[in-house]
Amino acid sequence: MEKTTGQTTGMKERKPGNIFVEGPIDASFIADSIQKHSTKTEIGGHSIFLGQVRADIIDVKKIISIEYTAYKEMALEKMHTIREDMFVKYDLTCMHVYHSLGKVAAGEISLFVFTSSAHRKAAISACEETVGRIKRELPVWGKELFEDETWQWKKNEF
Repeated sequence: MEKTTGQTTGMKERKPGNIFVEGPIDASFIADSIQKHSTKTEIGGHSIFLGQVRADIIDVKKIISIEYTAYKEMALEKMHTIREDMFVKYDLTCMHVYHSLGKVAAGEISLFVFTSSAHRKAAISACEETVGRIKRELPVWGKELFEDETWQWKKNEF
């Protein structure tokens, strides 16, 4: 998994980074990402959102996985804009976003948003707003795959 770029403080220009990973996001990757921040002593608060695929039952059919696709170029440009907005609005120290592409089984992680700031409220607010904007603005689609091998497009809830 590639790290997003632009994890510096101040108003230095941050370059767009790749947020996409193939398949589910491993718990060990998430733990390692958190551990790497222990040396960044200017940070006072982190906020983490983990989006997990649910085994919902829709019309008596159970979801077993979601297959994610994206218009990558547009999504990366949009994510860069969201990222820049969050750094300015909340004075963030760090922000990491990873989104799965391909199949992710029920129970696995498909979205990892990690924000850091000198103060907890900024990190929490930035994380929440980032997740909402990702769901509303990024051209990423999920095909919900059911046990009976049928499917439907996922409807994002904002």
